[in-house]
Amino acid sequence: MNIFVGNLSFDATEDDLRQLFEQYGEVSSAKIISDRLSGRSRGFAFIEMPDDGAAQSAIDGLNGNDLKGREINVNQARPRESGPRRGGGGGRDRY
Repeated sequence: MNIFVGNLSFDATEDDLRQLFEQYGEVSSAKIISDRLSGRSRGFAFIEMPDDGAAQSAIDGLNGNDLKGREINVNQARPRESGPRRGGGGGRDRY
């Protein structure tokens, strides 16, 4: 199961998240999402746990808990909505 972790402290590391979630079961991956330009954390992460029961226990047990001074939001990640891509066009007409 893919888990979303929001309201993450900018001081939190992927190792911090892995240790926190491993209390509930195996963690396949822990990925903090960072800004492409600055490299700074965007304040959220995704955790992948192969056992759905352990993942649900982690969600129930960790949602609202304090991590590095912030109350984290933990829930099942929703699939990315497909829609129009947000552009990064150059701003000038090409013709």
